Amino acid sequence: MSAPRVTIYSRPGCHLCDVAREVVERVCADLGEEYVEVSIDDDPELRERFTDEVPVTFVDGRQHDFWRVDETRLRRALARS
Repeated sequence: MSAPRVTIYSRPGCHLCDVAREVVERVCADLGEEYVEVSIDDDPELRERFTDEVPVTFVDGRQHDFWRVDETRLRRALARS
């Protein structure tokens, strides 16, 4: 099994994070991709880096979006290999 292509950096109790997770879950399920979610509150460096931007999504190790996930844009990014 390969590593997840999508990472969501989030924090507990974040409404935008919940919405972003729903979009990422749907897109990944449709495309057969995996994702991982990381709480920035568990890592001081991540908390400092992303404090005001969560949720932040990365695709293939590169920042893709923050605050909101555009479903069409995410599908296009994952269609590229």
